[in-house]
Amino acid sequence: MNPIFSALPTSVFEVMSQLARETGAINLGQGFPDDPGPEDVRRKAADAVINGWNQYPPMMGLPELRQAVASHYKRWQGLDLDADREIMITSGATEAIAGALMALVAPGDEVVLFEPMYDAYVPLVRRAGGVPKFVTLTPPHFGLTEEALAKAFSPKTRVVLFNNPLNPTATVFSAADLDLLADFCVRHDAIAVCDEVWEHVVFDGHRHVPVLGRPDMRERTVKISSAGKIFSLTGWKVGFVMAAPAIMRVLAKAHQYITFTTPPNLQSAVAYGLGKDDGYFDGMRADFQRSRDRFTAGLQNLGFSVLPSAGTYFLNVDIAGLGEADDVDFCRRLVIENGVAAIPVSAFYAEGAVKTVVRFCFAKRDETLDGALERLAARKPR
Repeated sequence: MNPIFSALPTSVFEVMSQLARETGAINLGQGFPDDPGPEDVRRKAADAVINGWNQYPPMMGLPELRQAVASHYKRWQGLDLDADREIMITSGATEAIAGALMALVAPGDEVVLFEPMYDAYVPLVRRAGGVPKFVTLTPPHFGLTEEALAKAFSPKTRVVLFNNPLNPTATVFSAADLDLLADFCVRHDAIAVCDEVWEHVVFDGHRHVPVLGRPDMRERTVKISSAGKIFSLTGWKVGFVMAAPAIMRVLAKAHQYITFTTPPNLQSAVAYGLGKDDGYFDGMRADFQRSRDRFTAGLQNLGFSVLPSAGTYFLNVDIAGLGEADDVDFCRRLVIENGVAAIPVSAFYAEGAVKTVVRFCFAKRDETLDGALERLAARKPR
């Protein structure tokens, strides 16, 4: 057994989801919407199964999708990408992250990670032979500081794995944060692997700023995005990878020996979807923002301290003001006694865990959120 994986505990997501199933709880733990996703995009995928090509598509992705990706990011983020040499399609963003780490990290290389973080990062870094070095972010704003970066970077730093907007904290990093990170990457000759899957799910007038477009970062950044998040179709697992040709050549070799390719009908549908007009993307953000605001107001009326949520499907509450000191215990009691599943944010830390923050997913129908609030209203104080 490989100890990197065999020693891992059951994920907190599975623990809480299992408790939710057993108790009939409303599951606001796992991050997926209860909306089926845009019908026209789903119909394109169905039509492509019946009338399209169902054998191996090109390893790098369908040409129509790679061109659609290039056009989409030129339109939305001002990036000039070569569809033939700088774009690759993967079976989801997690595959893209795994492939990037395997391609770029040699045994003993250090990889800078920002905690709290998506739970796949650390085992994937270690499986690639990398040595994790952590920057611990703290509530309420979870911002970067020069002092924290200076402690994590070293002459051995090879890769920085950076998630923006950040799951689980719902943080959208500022331009100043991105420039500070870019400065450290240039100074230490490091490559930034940027998990930007939430780039379209941003609120309050935010517009996503890619690290790839920052000064001096064009040749040292891997940008990773996800159709699953853009179209609220999390089960589709269609990822996009963007990088300069010298980096992409190595990334493609890793992809070749992981999944090789991605279902062509989904690629066709995503190519269509990326060309949808601004109304779709603006409307999607407005709908999620309305759900965020509805759930935030409800939680605040119940006495919860809600932290800022500038993007993603999530918002967090600080439970210290409720007299709580252990987010895991709080979440267990919440699902068992009140029938609402949430996620303890301490599960997203490797070293400096904050134990008083809990994450909820608000990407649900009004009746689901209202039902959860009714149950939370019956919560008994400690």
